[in-house]
Amino acid sequence: NLEIHNGETVGLVGESGCGKSTTGRCIIGLTNPTAGSIKYNEIELVNADNKIIKSCRKKMQIIFQNPYSSLNPRMTVKKTLEEPLIIHKTIPKSEINNRISELLDMVGLNPNILNRYPHEFSGGQRQRIGIARALALKPEFIVADEPVSALDLSIQAQIINLLQDLKKELGLTYLFISHDLGVVRYVSDRVAVMYLGEIVELAPVDLLYSNPQHPYTKALLSAVPVPSPNSNLSKRILLQGDLPNPANPPKGCKFHTRCNYSMEICKTQDPEYKELEKGHFAKCHLLS
Repeated sequence: NLEIHNGETVGLVGESGCGKSTTGRCIIGLTNPTAGSIKYNEIELVNADNKIIKSCRKKMQIIFQNPYSSLNPRMTVKKTLEEPLIIHKTIPKSEINNRISELLDMVGLNPNILNRYPHEFSGGQRQRIGIARALALKPEFIVADEPVSALDLSIQAQIINLLQDLKKELGLTYLFISHDLGVVRYVSDRVAVMYLGEIVELAPVDLLYSNPQHPYTKALLSAVPVPSPNSNLSKRILLQGDLPNPANPPKGCKFHTRCNYSMEICKTQDPEYKELEKGHFAKCHLLS
């Protein structure tokens, strides 16, 4: 289970293939979940009728990972930004041009780019256009699906700061998906750690980084580079083997095939997901 409260940023971390992006796509509606429930302000979205879905979807948007493939190469910036406004009819047609200029100003782009195509922009500029598109309908909740992983390091910092500024200015709520634990620590209020489609640990950001409880979380944090030639590499926790097939996960605890502390009970019984202290949840037999 994962709850995201109004006005906060929840970071979602884990290895490639663990289900982070799929979770975000299911929330937004780009992928249909095979089971479970997704609620927005207590409104059930799974199998809801189209009227309810359309009403909620415009309040929920996504920023995609790859700015080079997420924009239609045949559409100008103007066409890209006006499309959601035309489809949802949130403002009169006479106000669309003003709204587009406002969006470009919010993301730090000059309005004179309106008739240019995606191939004419850098990666950072394309991602700013993608962010402007996500903001077009004045959403309340945004899934940021690894929004800086495809960008150069200097551009990453600019985009992260832009997202932080927009959150404060517009009162946005984020699900921030990333494999970069340094970025997640900077932007998040709480952090959820995912392994094979399950949340194995969830805590406020400072608590998770200072006092991780699940062996998988400890291994991830130990792999974060330390900017010191004197750092002790022997403290790094090395996981055994590769990530199992998500379609055929191990019995019991899904992490037991790679865990350095695996016990017999781990191979047969799925551990309980429980609260260790206020706001700090984890799923491990070692914590029983």
